[in-house]
Amino acid sequence: MDELTDDALTGRFRVWQRAGGHRYSLDDVLTAWEATRQGVGARRYLDLGCGIGSVLLMVLDRLSTVEAAVGVEAQELSFALAERNVARNGLASAVRLVHGDLRDRALQAGLGIPFDLITGTPPYMPVGTSTPSPDPQRRYARVELRGGVEDYLAAVGKLLADGGRAVVCCDARTPERALEGARRAGLVATRRRDVVGRVGQAALFSVWTFAREGSLEVAEPFVARDAEGRRTEDYFAVRTFFGLPPSRRPS
Repeated sequence: MDELTDDALTGRFRVWQRAGGHRYSLDDVLTAWEATRQGVGARRYLDLGCGIGSVLLMVLDRLSTVEAAVGVEAQELSFALAERNVARNGLASAVRLVHGDLRDRALQAGLGIPFDLITGTPPYMPVGTSTPSPDPQRRYARVELRGGVEDYLAAVGKLLADGGRAVVCCDARTPERALEGARRAGLVATRRRDVVGRVGQAALFSVWTFAREGSLEVAEPFVARDAEGRRTEDYFAVRTFFGLPPSRRPS
C-alpha cells in the first residue's frame, strides 16, 4: 500500500487514508451527522459500502446505544484500511467487517437482520458518464461500477427493521433516482437535506432518510461556504458536534 496520512475523524477517532487514493469527504461527514440524529436509540447498525470506515466510525463515536455494528466493503484497498482503522480505534471486537459486494444476496442473508440504522454513501457517476480513475480505490468510489443509489436502497429494503431508518446520500441533480429506488425497495423518503458547497451555487448532493413509512420533510440546505468562500457557522457546528476544534483558518 502506498503512502498513508494519519487524520482526525472525530475528537476520539483517527483514520489512515491513502495520500493518493480515495479520502473521506463532506458527503461522509454529513451522512454520519444526519444518521446520528435520525438513528437515536439504534442498537443494530449497518454501513453499506463502508470504504475506509469513516461513516461507520463517526456514527459509532456519537451513538452510544449501538450494541452491534457491521460494515460491508468490496474494494480491497478500502477494506484493508477499514480493518486497520477499526482496530486502531479499539473497536475490533465491537465491529464486524464483511469483505464483499453489498448486492450479493448470500452476503445480505449472512449479515443478520434487521438493522435499526443503515447508512450508505454510493458513488454518483453512472458507468459511461465519466472516465474511471486509474487508481482502483478512487475508481470504485466515484463510478457506479458496483451499482448506485438504487442498489444500496434495494439492500436497505431487505435489511432495515420496521421502525428503522436508513440515511443515504446521492447526487442532488437526480432526486428521482433516490425516490424511485426507494419505491422499488418498499421504502419511503422521510427527510431530505441538500448540501451546497458555496452560497449561490447549486446543491452538490442530497442526504436522504428512508423508512418503511412516513412523510417527507425537506430540511434547510446545509451550506459549507459563504459567498466569499469562508466556512460557515453550520460547517463549524458540525465539526464541534464530532468533537473537533472549530478551526476558522482558511482552507
